[in-house]
Formats: sequence, structure tokens, C-alpha cells
Amino acid sequence: MKLSLLLKTTVAAVLLTATAAHADVKFGALYPFSGQLALLGDESARGLEIAVDEVNAAGGVQGEKVVLVRGDAVDNNQAIGEARRLISREKVAAIFGSYSSARSIAASQVAELSGIPYFEMGAVADEVTGRGLKFLYRTNPTAEDMGKLIVEMIVNKVAPGIGKKPEDLKIGIIHEDSSYGTSVAGHQKKYAAEAGLNVVSTQGYPASTVDMSSLVLDLKQRGVDVVLQTSYQNDSVLFLQQANEAGFKPAAIIGGGGGYSMQPTADAVGHKVIDGVLDADFTQFLVNTKYTPGLETFVEAYKKKYGEAPRSGHSLNNYVGAKILLDAINKGKGFTPDALVAAVNTIDIGEGVTAAGYGLKFGKNNQNERAKMMGMQWQDGKLVTVYPEAAAVAPMRLAK
Repeated sequence: MKLSLLLKTTVAAVLLTATAAHADVKFGALYPFSGQLALLGDESARGLEIAVDEVNAAGGVQGEKVVLVRGDAVDNNQAIGEARRLISREKVAAIFGSYSSARSIAASQVAELSGIPYFEMGAVADEVTGRGLKFLYRTNPTAEDMGKLIVEMIVNKVAPGIGKKPEDLKIGIIHEDSSYGTSVAGHQKKYAAEAGLNVVSTQGYPASTVDMSSLVLDLKQRGVDVVLQTSYQNDSVLFLQQANEAGFKPAAIIGGGGGYSMQPTADAVGHKVIDGVLDADFTQFLVNTKYTPGLETFVEAYKKKYGEAPRSGHSLNNYVGAKILLDAINKGKGFTPDALVAAVNTIDIGEGVTAAGYGLKFGKNNQNERAKMMGMQWQDGKLVTVYPEAAAVAPMRLAK
């Protein structure tokens, strides 16, 4: 009996050891997987999933397999509810997300009150990191980065390209009226004023709008030369279609990310309509890969996993942010909130060594102070990088 008891004890110990050796660590993946923002929400989550696949193939983090638990942030209220569920019921160590600024702001407040790290890799609004939260970290570029880059493009490229002085251009700013669009528009106005640009109109609208004809007519009557639109996909398509129908052809349209970076947007409006349209956003795929090492490997992994090419650079930027964060956590000690914070605070990556091109180091309010956006243009049905020169693969096309 003693021998039998000893064998049972030994077997139990071996099983416990094996279980411990193959333990899982759970992280939340909180994105809008349904509803109006589902396409870019899902695209963003795909980048996180590829990063997790790579990390797990290399042994996981601190010897544990990473398991993602999804939460559907279809709207702000559900983002709050799903964040609570992930933290209290699923016991996630941290939450990754979330693409939408409004969803991120709502859900990260829940995480902060619970003392759980929230890693934002796609939302750009000022308020995301502007609240000074201890457990909220953002890896991606911001609304200010977008607004500043767009004004730089107007001054350095657009105005000379159409044969006008920057101050002689009439600028029209339109934006969806959530935290995202409002933040970007505010920075566009600020940097435009500093550059001496003439902003003749600033108008907000609900992202759910189904008619922008009066807005288009107003811009046309004002003789706007350059339209800046910060938008999601549906309102990007709506504006481009209705501007085309009204015969409104400004010298330049510059989108602020969102729908302007997506192939489905180009397909919806037609290549003739979108050709020549500019875009400021996260790093996209037709870019100088000497500046973005690892991008081609990411694209191949994406195609293998999902059976199609990436639909937007949102997946790439979520992948880059998640991979860096998980690598840092792997070098840390444990998964307590303080241990995770200590691990990610050690990150120090320079420019030109990630697949997105920009580096990563957390500064004031846990914002990545090395994040940058790029300027793209739709040319012959493809979104090519045209700004800055170090990342460009084609010159900007403008008609004088």
C-alpha cells in the first residue's frame, strides 16, 4: 500500500509539473468586432493575433503560452462591459486594443480602476493618453502626429505641386465628430495657423451620417482648394462619392487615416474617383522596406493565416506594438500589473528597425514618443507611400 501511495503521489506531482510547464497567460483582445467599426477593428486584431502566434511559436512569454480572450467593443457601453468581463471573469493579465478612440477611452478607465494594464495600439485621440493614467500605454502615433504631418505635406509638397503659395490656398477641414475626428481637426487648425494657412471652413458631422451633399456644396461654393477629412470608412466613401457626383474637384483631398487607408474604400468609390487622393496614417504596405525591416515577413504571415492580403496598415501597427510589448514582458518577472508596467517601461527601440519604421520608447503619459505617421497617395488603384522621402516609393502626383 505504501508503494502504491508513493506511485500515486509521484504521478500526481509529475502531472502538476507538466501542467505548470504548459500554463497559459490570458490577455484581453478588445476591439469592435461587430457594428459600424468592425472592419478596421477586426483588421487591427489580426495584427495582434499574428504577434501572439510568433511569440507562442518561440516558447511563449516567460515560458507560458499566450491566450487571447476576445471582447467585442461594438459601442462605448459594451466596451465598458466587456472590459469588466475580461478583468473580473476571464482574469486577464492585461488588455490589448482597441482601434477606436472612444472605445479605448471608455474601456481603459475600467482597467485603470481595476489596476490592470491597458495597451492601446491604434486609437489616436488626445484624450487616450492625455488623462495621465498609470496603467494605460499607447504604442501608436497620435492625432497630433497626424495633424502635423498633413500640414507639413501641404506646405512642402501640395502647394508647390499645384503651383501656389501655401498661404494662398483655401483649406476646408471636415471631420466625424467623435474624439478621433475632433482631436485631429483641432491639431490641423493649430498647425495650419502656425504655418500661415487659410482655413476657410471647419465642420464636424456624425460618422453615421447618410448625406453629405450640403457639406460638399458648401466647400464647393467657398472655392476650397484642399479638403482635409478625418473619417471612418462609411463617411469616407460617402464624401468621395457625393463630391464626385457634385463635380467638386479640389486640387487635393487629404484623408486622415480610417477609411482612406483601406482597399475596400477604393473599390467602393472606384479607382478613377480615388486616384490622386492623399492620406496620412499609420505605415502602409507600399513603402521603402529598407526603412521598415520585417514588413514583408509580416505580409507573408498575414496571407498564410487569413488567406488574403492585409486590408489596411492597422494590422501592421497592432502587430508591431504587440510584438514589442510581448517581447518586453517575456524579459520581465511575472504577470502582476506592476511587473508588466516595469517590463514595458524598459522598452527602448530606435527608428528604422521595426516593420512600421518608427521606434518605441514611452515618455510623458506613457505615450510612445517615437511614433510617427506617413503620407500616402492613391495611384493607379494602389496606396503608395509618398512622404517622407526616406519612406517614399513614388513621387506625389498633383495637377497644376
